[in-house]
Amino acid sequence: MKKILVIQQKMIGDVLASTVVCEHLKIHFSEAEVHFLINEHTRAVVDGNPFIDKIVLFENRFKKEKLQFYRFLKEVKSERYDIVIDVYCKLESNLISYFSRAAIKISYKKWYSKFIYDHLFSYSQNPDTKLGLAIENRLLLLSPITAKLKKPELAPKIFLANEEIKAAEKLLERHKTDSSKKVFMIGIQGSSPIKSYPLEYLAKVIDYLTEAYEITLLLNYIPSQKSSVLELLNLCSTKSKKAIKENVFCPSLREFLGLLSICDAYIGNEGGATNMSKALDTPNFSIFSPWINKKAWLTYNQNTANRAVHLADYFENEINLMPKKERRKNSLQLYQRFKPEYFKEELLSFVKSEVFSNQ
Repeated sequence: MKKILVIQQKMIGDVLASTVVCEHLKIHFSEAEVHFLINEHTRAVVDGNPFIDKIVLFENRFKKEKLQFYRFLKEVKSERYDIVIDVYCKLESNLISYFSRAAIKISYKKWYSKFIYDHLFSYSQNPDTKLGLAIENRLLLLSPITAKLKKPELAPKIFLANEEIKAAEKLLERHKTDSSKKVFMIGIQGSSPIKSYPLEYLAKVIDYLTEAYEITLLLNYIPSQKSSVLELLNLCSTKSKKAIKENVFCPSLREFLGLLSICDAYIGNEGGATNMSKALDTPNFSIFSPWINKKAWLTYNQNTANRAVHLADYFENEINLMPKKERRKNSLQLYQRFKPEYFKEELLSFVKSEVFSNQ
C-alpha cells in the first residue's frame, strides 16, 4: 500500500483547493493512505473529509521553536512516506519533504527546489482555464503518478454532519429569523485591509440588495472586527439595517460553516469565505482585491453560481499592465476607484438568476 503525504500550509482557500489533490489520489489509488499536512487554524474545513486518512497539523510552535520543528521532522520521517506532493513549496515544506525520505517527491520549479524534488513543474498560465489557475496548478502535481485524471473537473468539498446543519437552523430560529425570506451571508472584511472592499462601498452593495429584495442579511466577522460592523451599520440605509441580523454570530469556524451551508448566497470580499461557500455549494458573488489574480482564484468559473468582479473588469489594460507588487502597494487607493455602481447590474442579475430564479 502506498502512503502519500500532501503538504498545503497557508490559508483556508489554499487548503480547500488542495483537497482535490487528496480526492484524486483516493480515486486513482483507492488502497493508498493519504495524509494531509496543514496549518492548525485551517483544520475546520478539512474535518470529516472522507478522502483524507490522516490530518497532520503543522502547529504554530514549530515556527517559533527549532527543537520542536526538528522533532516534528523526525515524526514525518518515521511515517515512511512513499510519495510527497508539496503544494506549498516554501522553506518549511521543503525541509519536511527532504526529511520524509520519500522515494518520489513532487513540487514546483523554483531556484531552491531542484535540490530536493524528483519532479518539478512550472506554474501554468492557461488563459482559458475553467477550473481556475489555483486548481489547475495543483493538478499538474499529479501527472508523475497518474497519466490521466478520471474526474478532471472535481471541485473542493466541505463535509458537514447533519447535527451541524441542524444546529445552524436552530441558531436562526433562536434569533427569530423570518423563514420565508432568503438569507444572505455578507463578508464584510478580508484577511487584511488590502483585501477588504471599503465599508462605504460595501454599504451601497447591501443597499442595492435590500432595495431590490426582501431578504435577511447575516454578517461574517470575528470579534476583533466588531467596530467595523458598527461602522458598516452606520453607513447602511434604514431598510438595510432592519434586514441585518448583526447578533447572529458563530464562535467557531465549524459552526460558521454550518450556518453558511444553509444560506442562499454569499456576497462580499474574495477570500476564505468565498472558497468555503463554493465548497458548500452556496452561490457566491465575490469582490476581488485589485492586487489578487482573478484568473487564479475565480475557480470553477463555468458554474454561474460562482461569480466575481475585479477592478480590471472595468480598467482592463491599465490594471493588468500594472505589476503585481505595485497593485499590492497601492491597493487601498485602487479600491477607491472600484465603485459599486460599476457592478450593480451584474450583482442583481446574479441574485435574480441564482437565488430567486423560481419566483
